[in-house]
Amino acid sequence: MIGIVRLSFLPERLERYKCSEEIVSIAAMLSVNSAIFYRPKDKLVHADTARKNFFLPGGDHLVLCNIYKQWADSDYSTQWCYENYIQYRSMKRARDVREQLVGLMERVEMEIVSNHGDTVAIRKAITAGYFYHIARLSKAGSYKTVKHNQTVMIHPNSSLFEELPRWVVYYELVFTTKEYMRQASEIESKWLLEVAPHYYKPKELEDSTNMKFSKNIGKTREELRT
Repeated sequence: MIGIVRLSFLPERLERYKCSEEIVSIAAMLSVNSAIFYRPKDKLVHADTARKNFFLPGGDHLVLCNIYKQWADSDYSTQWCYENYIQYRSMKRARDVREQLVGLMERVEMEIVSNHGDTVAIRKAITAGYFYHIARLSKAGSYKTVKHNQTVMIHPNSSLFEELPRWVVYYELVFTTKEYMRQASEIESKWLLEVAPHYYKPKELEDSTNMKFSKNIGKTREELRT
């Protein structure tokens, strides 16, 4: 719960970016982020296609928001979950968490406003909550955390796995055969000086190129699953 509270209770940032509606949905979805989709062995292709249909430019936090919004638009349908290979029980839990967070926000008189079309504002708000979870792509094709120079990779299930943006903010690290970033979104390094000037110095964020690296770097999703 501590992790999602970091996103939901940044009043000055949410008021600035005017996206509290989206951030509270993302925060609730992060509480169940590893248990949203399921992949029946006899329908792996269908399940993977359904998951990719939720992908949006910008990264996984926007995908989580998209999933929750579509589910809400379906009137929280169990059939919708079934058709999209989504765990209904996980979504129900996310809705319960969201209702609790909204109640707390109302108690402290935080206005709930939507800014669904401004994905930059949403990602800046996320960066403000997780400014210490930042990684930069190296020429070798792996990522290095900015502060500790730790080697990390984008998780194979991420919507950014084949995109490899130069800078990302991530929710958490999970270790299997490698250290993977789970729930990652693309950011711009200059945002860090805007949301966390107390934590970063301009020299740390110097970037000789903003080019995206080849999508052929590393292994495929299927190879990484084996």
